[in-house]
Amino acid sequence: QVQLVESGGGLVQAGGSLTLSCVASARTAATKGWFRQAPGKEREFVAAITWSGGATSYADSVKGRFTISRDNVKNTVRLQMNSLKPEATAVYYCAVASGLARTLPSMPQQYNYWGQGTQVTVSS
Repeated sequence: QVQLVESGGGLVQAGGSLTLSCVASARTAATKGWFRQAPGKEREFVAAITWSGGATSYADSVKGRFTISRDNVKNTVRLQMNSLKPEATAVYYCAVASGLARTLPSMPQQYNYWGQGTQVTVSS
């Protein structure tokens, strides 16, 4: 069982930046991802990174503005978010994928460990 703890959320003005962090309780040789869920909406994919960090994937809505990275020594995955827009307001979750370490899944059901989430609010 792996426990994930996110941090770094908060309130920011549109155009601002935030960096989210997620620390795992154990080393996981698996792809890790970030998802977000706004009120009344389904959980949606934001970004994913393979075990080696050699490959990443982003939702079209965040490409060029968000950057995912990981530090396997510290069991940490981060999401740098720049040029934030009000529509980015959501609870952000990190997750560990259940598939092969070199894949970049984008569906929530392809991940089997989840954090409790951290709130990001972007004001206009």
